[in-house]
Amino acid sequence: MNAQTIEWLLEGDAWIQYRTRVDLLGQDEADPQVRAARKAMLADAKIQSLLTELNDWPGAVLNSHKSASQPFHKLAFIADLGLNVSDAPVKAIAKKVMAHQSEQGPFQLTTNVPTHFGGSGKDTWAWSLCDAPILVSALVKMGLGDDKRVQTAVQYLDGLIRDNGFPCAASPELGKFRGPGRKEDPCPFATLAMLKLISRVPELREGKSAKIGVETLLSLWENSKEQHPYIFYMGTDFRKLKAPMFWYDILHVLDILSQFKWARKDKRFKEMLSVVQSKADGNGWYIPESIWTAWKDWDFSQKKVTSRGLTFFVQHILNRVSAN
Repeated sequence: MNAQTIEWLLEGDAWIQYRTRVDLLGQDEADPQVRAARKAMLADAKIQSLLTELNDWPGAVLNSHKSASQPFHKLAFIADLGLNVSDAPVKAIAKKVMAHQSEQGPFQLTTNVPTHFGGSGKDTWAWSLCDAPILVSALVKMGLGDDKRVQTAVQYLDGLIRDNGFPCAASPELGKFRGPGRKEDPCPFATLAMLKLISRVPELREGKSAKIGVETLLSLWENSKEQHPYIFYMGTDFRKLKAPMFWYDILHVLDILSQFKWARKDKRFKEMLSVVQSKADGNGWYIPESIWTAWKDWDFSQKKVTSRGLTFFVQHILNRVSAN
């Protein structure tokens, strides 16, 4: 990472400045420049818009986990940026998220699964392994990892691990709902979401579920031409650079896998990373190859120009790798 790239990133939106100073330059949160960048981030109109929307939690009834407009994805995004429960708006939002905890432990969203997919066709408070770990991961990142309710959710979700990864699992309220795949197969996205959570829980980071989950995703990459469980492919669309990292694509998978030291040393991880690096321009900057239309006001929503946000996400992964 060269000085020119750092200078360029520090000319970006406040959230990019803040995360660049903390994650790439290693500056302390107490540093005046870091504090100024964080203050500017919190005041940014786009961040304020997200907070206003999330204050209406749970928001729209969940009908597609892939939709980038879903509130639980936006919650994960602000947590990744570093907003936490010491920020008054975030504390209020987290309280609403935790107000609906299932008997099993995971927190619930309002969901509607049509009868032809095995659901009731009615709005129901429920959870699935496509959303629950993302919610819990965000709560941990926001500073609630020691809360007993969060710990209960973590323990239950981690207990769902199987020998080949995490399954397509859902709460009893969703009836017979299950994704389009063989029951015995792992769900790639559920496994990815669980690894994000596991990476943030110190006592799980080196455990059985972490090892199995990482191997599941690396194995799927290695056998990407033959194995497509639950219709999750690692083909052309998977390899397109896209931000924010919400779904099952190469940058999101690399971002999560790079949290685990042993994964960063694996040749399959390095193969994936080389695919991403080959897409850099002459400056080492990146242009989005696919976009979320729901995020059209953000800098990673243009497919013809370099994106500081996207470049930061790649550099953050590379920074972890260089730390080995």
